[in-house]
Amino acid sequence: MTSRLHGLFLAACVLLLSGVAMAADESIPGRPLLKAAVDERQMVTLAGNTRPEARIAANDRQAVPDSLPLDHVMLQLKRSPAQEHSVEAYADSLTEPGSPNYRHWLTAAEYGRRFGVAQSDIDRISGWLRAKGMTVNFVYPSRMLIDFSGTAGQVSRAFNTEIHRLEVDGASHIANMRDPQIPAALAPAVEGIVSLHDFRPHNKMMRRRVEADGKRPADTGPCFGQACYDIAPGDLATIYGLNALFAAGFSGQGEVIATVEDTNLYATSDWTTFRSVFRLTQYTAGKLEVVHPTPKNGSACGNPSVNSDDVEATLDVEWASAAAPSATIMLASCNNTAATDGVQLAIQNLVNSSTPPPVISVSYGFCEVDNGAAANASFNTLYKQAAIEGISVFVATGDGGATDCADSTAKGTTDGIGVNGWATTPYNVAVGGTDFRDTFDGTNAAYWAANSGAPWSTAKSYVPEMPWDDTCANEMIASYYATGSTIPYGVNGFCNSRTGASFLELGGGEGGPSGCYSGAPSPSTPNSVSGTCKGYPKPAFQVGTLGMPPDGVRDIPDVSLFASDGSAWRHNYATCFTDPNNFGGPCSGNPVTWAGNAGGTSYATPIMAAIQALVDQHAGKPQGNPLPTYYTLAKAEYGKSGSPTCSANQGKSIGATCVFHDIVSGDTFADCRGAIDCYRPSGTYGVLATSDTIYRPAYRATTGYDLATGLGSVNAYNLVMNWPK
Repeated sequence: MTSRLHGLFLAACVLLLSGVAMAADESIPGRPLLKAAVDERQMVTLAGNTRPEARIAANDRQAVPDSLPLDHVMLQLKRSPAQEHSVEAYADSLTEPGSPNYRHWLTAAEYGRRFGVAQSDIDRISGWLRAKGMTVNFVYPSRMLIDFSGTAGQVSRAFNTEIHRLEVDGASHIANMRDPQIPAALAPAVEGIVSLHDFRPHNKMMRRRVEADGKRPADTGPCFGQACYDIAPGDLATIYGLNALFAAGFSGQGEVIATVEDTNLYATSDWTTFRSVFRLTQYTAGKLEVVHPTPKNGSACGNPSVNSDDVEATLDVEWASAAAPSATIMLASCNNTAATDGVQLAIQNLVNSSTPPPVISVSYGFCEVDNGAAANASFNTLYKQAAIEGISVFVATGDGGATDCADSTAKGTTDGIGVNGWATTPYNVAVGGTDFRDTFDGTNAAYWAANSGAPWSTAKSYVPEMPWDDTCANEMIASYYATGSTIPYGVNGFCNSRTGASFLELGGGEGGPSGCYSGAPSPSTPNSVSGTCKGYPKPAFQVGTLGMPPDGVRDIPDVSLFASDGSAWRHNYATCFTDPNNFGGPCSGNPVTWAGNAGGTSYATPIMAAIQALVDQHAGKPQGNPLPTYYTLAKAEYGKSGSPTCSANQGKSIGATCVFHDIVSGDTFADCRGAIDCYRPSGTYGVLATSDTIYRPAYRATTGYDLATGLGSVNAYNLVMNWPK
């Protein structure tokens, strides 16, 4: 080889090796990503981060004063794609038997050191914030989130947006009016601002029963003049296999289940009364703990005043305790700030604490479109961190059927199919809702005994289940209540009939495909999946499950439990809630008359979280992300054609060894009246569907996985005993 050729060969090798080294560097968490000097003439837009309400000119009430304080704004950081892949691979290895990392959880500080953004990048971003006049309050131990404060004027100028006051449905709000911008030099390490508005996540995962005329009944009203079958803790234990666990000594001793809130309880005595009435006090280890979590030297978590979400906080702690009566139920609440929701603060602060709870239950959310790209990414990053720390996170899907973006009190959605953005990551369990079908089948007496007093339990066995859906679009409701056509759509259909009008209010367990995890909706349809929206990619553990849609995206729910509010089939949950300002009342006499009785995936979620605490107790340690195990067990049970013995329609004859109850009949169809995902050949109301021209309603229960109930409901005893060691 000539010297010239030899030199060229060496140079090529050096370039090749340096390229490999650079690629390797890019894949190592903690390596700096910011190279260029900040030049504010070169800005990039953080797309998908404007509330749909801010895009409606009629809502605008002009800019807020520049002096308005915006405290504890969250700037979400990001890793390079190669770094992110490395972190995801590590998270996956924690739940893979045989992996050297199997269940070797990290602390928040260890997570930050190993997987956080480089300190030099954090220093550059923090320095830019300070140069813009803002205060950097705290960098989370994860090194993936910066808490900062400033005035509306400072924030608007720094991020090239405007903060305006809005009036929406009679309520005053603030929000940014266009997507924020940041210097291009900082973009490689910045995901976006999690929130620049005060729209609060909905807790429409909780619903009270309404009568067939659509009006709220008197607190002691009957169920359509017939017997109500309210669910007591003892009924829950009978139906879902908890009794066998309790008898075996697994009722949650030593376990902690955190429910996250933005309010305190109206009265802690409600929890005490609930446990006393239903004789849960026999489990003497059970206790309630109220905390306002703040990481060491970290972000503020104000002690919130009691607000209208207090019913949510109450049912969360009561029904978590019902399923794990010897556990510590931790109510973790933070106050809202002008720009950041208290529930999200509570989750962040718990996950980043030095002693996080092993199980967290979340009963709040926004649809993916409304949540925005930065907030969606923030939840994915947060739940991924939780999984790496060994924390199991459970999130309610919601109570709007296949349409999370719609107002649950609306008559017919105009917003199309959409799911809860807080529930669509592959690192949280999305919990949907079922109903019991004994009333539809005329078999109440076969499954419920006469009420004979405390502890008020009357369930005889497992009760057949179907998806929870209280709308006129539900084919079972139409066939049961219709006096004319039982077809839900069309000018002569049930939804457009006088009787069907009683069932127009949306209500049912949510589920569907992730549709707008990233990107942004079209300006013409800001509250619907459209524009550049993309769903979260389908996680590997869902692939290959019988019934799983081949849609390429994350589908929810994962599992479901009873969640009905009793509006159609006369079953809901007994709840002790005494706040007279929020439809509460005394907890005395037969619990079927209590004012707090209700339903929703808000109930199913803390119950499923409590069942995970029993898994943890039996295993002797936290289990992290339960989803890979759920789907592995389901694939074994359902195989390629399903398991008839595990069909929920078997009722009391269901197989004794089934881990999952396969919900195979019923639907979560919802009424609609718009032009998006609405099959409406005639009449005012149609059926939410995956086609506007063909009747392909969303969604029907099928064998195996389905978008109505996920993998189905669970037998808690079999789940615990089949959990891998």
